[in-house]
Amino acid sequence: MRDFSLSMLYCAFAVFPAWAADVGVVGLFPGKAVLVIDGGAPRTVSVGTSVGGVRLVGVDHESATVEVGGKRQHLAIGQHAHGGGDGGGSQTTSLTADSRGHFITTGTVNGTTIRFMVDTGATGVALGAADARRANINVDNGRPVMVQTANGLTQAWLVTLNSVQVGDVTLNGVEGMVHQHDLPMALLGMSFLNRMEMRRDGQTMTLRKRY
Repeated sequence: MRDFSLSMLYCAFAVFPAWAADVGVVGLFPGKAVLVIDGGAPRTVSVGTSVGGVRLVGVDHESATVEVGGKRQHLAIGQHAHGGGDGGGSQTTSLTADSRGHFITTGTVNGTTIRFMVDTGATGVALGAADARRANINVDNGRPVMVQTANGLTQAWLVTLNSVQVGDVTLNGVEGMVHQHDLPMALLGMSFLNRMEMRRDGQTMTLRKRY
């Protein structure tokens, strides 16, 4: 009877694997990504394959899309995100600075993949015209303003973004600004960051959702 019980227990663990607590991307290749799962050795994973409770959904030249605990997350090289092991608690993601000290990551706006740079000097989430079109943002519903840029004054519109996601952190109803012209990349400004607990440790910045 005891052996039978142990066998059933082993089967239960085999059928219901534990979700990874932490996933990081350290390399990107066509159709593959190199993942670090729960601090283990880097593993090359093909699209459509699951390893350690993490499924690689897709890869492009900038990021990998992984699924952990039923949630999809877009991670650039050097970016880590926590999986579903916290029982639905706080949402946390970690960013790694590039060689110039900038924190650049891939996230989504209204479900559309967007390349962000963290900018504490920006009041809102700033999007260029092309990114806004891809995210189906209608500036006709926005409030027109004039903003100062490196090239002088330009037209922009204040809008409300339905959702902004970075790693495992998702916010709804975020104030955004759409510029008349394209931007090199979107700016992740204070309308998003003010709702985070921000902690920097060397080249790593951790964002934890407060509300």
